[in-house]
Amino acid sequence: MNANLKIISTRKLLAAVCAALALAALVFIALPARANTLGTDIIGMFPKDMSEFAYADMKQARQLPWFAALQQQMLPANFRQFEQFLRSAGVDPDTQIDELAWGFTSTNSQHPSEIAGIALGSFSPNSTESRFASQKLPNIEVHGYKLWAFGSGSGPTDIFFFFIDSNTAAFGQRDILESLINVRFGGAESLLYNSQLYPLINTANGNGMIWAVLDKTNTQLALHQLLPQASQFPQAAAILNRIRNMEIHVRVDDGADAKFDAVCDSPDDANQLAAMLQGGLVLRRYQIQQSDPDLAQALAGVTVTPSGDSLNIDLPVTNDQIAAMIRNRTFASPM
Repeated sequence: MNANLKIISTRKLLAAVCAALALAALVFIALPARANTLGTDIIGMFPKDMSEFAYADMKQARQLPWFAALQQQMLPANFRQFEQFLRSAGVDPDTQIDELAWGFTSTNSQHPSEIAGIALGSFSPNSTESRFASQKLPNIEVHGYKLWAFGSGSGPTDIFFFFIDSNTAAFGQRDILESLINVRFGGAESLLYNSQLYPLINTANGNGMIWAVLDKTNTQLALHQLLPQASQFPQAAAILNRIRNMEIHVRVDDGADAKFDAVCDSPDDANQLAAMLQGGLVLRRYQIQQSDPDLAQALAGVTVTPSGDSLNIDLPVTNDQIAAMIRNRTFASPM
């Protein structure tokens, strides 16, 4: 399952960009002190070794005219099953979950990336856990918290779900949830001590209905997914290997406006990467102008601007363009 969570096709990433919701939709569900701002008490629940961190205000998202149709089109089958799993226990994501924060751990050959998430809203833990128990769902107990399995509970990628309190629920693979609980009991350092990611979170926090920060490795992956045509340029691999990090901010008004701000190794790298991305955009539009004219029109509005060692990508899409792409099933999940 975690491969599906991390690997998004070009069309799915465009969905994240122009529909502003892929990150939340691909994590299956989704009001703070001030709008779109996550408190350090929630950020500090996560383990230190996160490589990507994101936030979505789902209460605001559900007010958008195209949200329900987009979510239905994008949500893969396994996430629909997870939603049904929650509903069967009396948890209604559409009414009970207001905010979602989630992140991925770093990936290496011994330890694949894992997801941990926190859902904020209004829950009835006792009632929900009684239903889980009556369904004889597999579960484990960690420091007094009962973690309920979606699946057999024995697979390395199986997702577990548990309540921290009546306003906070957590989900993720077993190992990372045990780390999250260990942080809660003071046995390990939290994300607040991540010297690379936390300063980025501080900058991004409160800046958009959806915001996210990515480390070096995940920035490379995101740019490859955003426009794989750019990687055909000979210099692309070396420049991407030197890239440092990225922030993503999505705001909504008459449509959605997604901004990707990547920090390169130098102004020269930023200028070269901008030229490659612009060339890749032209190529991509040419490739799809007959098969997906609505997407081609949306790509025509993308701007790529180097600024010092930063690269700024702006992807504005109107409500009408989003509706047209939904009708054309641009965002349809193959899974």
